[in-house]
Amino acid sequence: MSEKLPVVTIVGRANVGKSSLFNRLLGQRKAIVHEAPGTTRDRVEAIVEWQGRQFWLVDTAGLEKEKDQLARSVQEQIKVAREQADIMVVTIDGSTILSEEDAKVIKQAQKSGKPLITAINKTDRAGQPIEREKLPEPSIPVSAIHGSGSGDLLDAIVDIASQYPAGEASTMPTLALLGRPNVGKSSLLNVLAGHERAIVSGEPGTTRDMTEIRVPYEGRTWHITDTAGLRRKNKTGKHIERFSSLRALGAISTCEVCALVLDATEPATAQDQRIAGMVKEAGKGLVVVVNKWDQTERTDNARGQLEQTLGASFQFVWWAPLLLVSATEKHHVNKLLPFASEAFSNRQKTVSTKDLNQTLQAAVADHPPAGLKDRHPKLNYITQTDTAPPTFTVYGRHTRFLHWSYKRYLETRLREGFDFDGTPIRLQWREKQEAGRANQKGRGGAS
Repeated sequence: MSEKLPVVTIVGRANVGKSSLFNRLLGQRKAIVHEAPGTTRDRVEAIVEWQGRQFWLVDTAGLEKEKDQLARSVQEQIKVAREQADIMVVTIDGSTILSEEDAKVIKQAQKSGKPLITAINKTDRAGQPIEREKLPEPSIPVSAIHGSGSGDLLDAIVDIASQYPAGEASTMPTLALLGRPNVGKSSLLNVLAGHERAIVSGEPGTTRDMTEIRVPYEGRTWHITDTAGLRRKNKTGKHIERFSSLRALGAISTCEVCALVLDATEPATAQDQRIAGMVKEAGKGLVVVVNKWDQTERTDNARGQLEQTLGASFQFVWWAPLLLVSATEKHHVNKLLPFASEAFSNRQKTVSTKDLNQTLQAAVADHPPAGLKDRHPKLNYITQTDTAPPTFTVYGRHTRFLHWSYKRYLETRLREGFDFDGTPIRLQWREKQEAGRANQKGRGGAS
């Protein structure tokens, strides 16, 4: 079953280098576990691995500079971090004196009661030395631009994270309902529960906390959660959208399958794509549920047009089944758990090495990989190395020259041969001469 990954949040005032630090920690050698196609350009969350420990890293950059917004921005940032984060990294500008805004962030962070790490950024720049005695410990000098100290910072994060359990394993399969406000998540939950368990209102944002139910299905008891809607940008500032992604992390981390709920009367948005990208990166099962199907104009090709539109918007999760429902009419809602159950089972699936290699050999025979003149990729064999999600390691030569389209082709052949509908699968590549070689600790630029 799934375990909850620790959430590490980077906080701080504007222009201290939070986003640069975020990118530095992700840009280290194999720091980011899996790329998530479909996320927006200002991506603000990712799974990081360091010393065998995984955690969510969240950037809360984007606070507005205006004086009338500053206090509100800091308060909102710390409030969400306090609710969702397990560890907070307070980032300050080490090239200047400690400012009043820095002191506000530190004070509010300390009130949260969460473990704190102070990242003194921009230490490569000449300036007045920061008064470290005023900072929460541990305080670690770093340079997000040059990478110095980034390894020490990651060590400190992992050291604190290791003092807590990796997460309580779920004793039942879990399904999280995710989506924007007012798409009908609570209505879906009530239909699944058989009674009104969650408050339903036409006003977006009615659900403020997670509502949970338990539903028996085919010998298993499903734990289903209705999460608060992830809000769009609004007039209170761009930082609101960044905070909203935090609210989904806990649910995604602890579930096996996610149902991304869309509104059939509105096209898919970048925020919907971001949620799908988060689910894929976390390696969780996914069902795309289009609610309010009864409110759309019924034409002969309406379904086909909608499927084509959504297929283009969510092509990076083409393996996720699409379900059209109406919660108010209770139409096809009973199909959600069968889809979720299939995704759950496929996440746990194992395939024999013999069958995998037969599929690999057939795929290569049908379509050999292209390469450069002296760097022609050769794929020798494949084996499954993990489940939840299914992970496969392919051994060969010059695998780094494989085009992304060929990797997609191999994934498609595996899906066609072994049915992995509803779950991401991961392909890892190892050079034959590197087999058995010990992994080296450390990352480029880290100290």
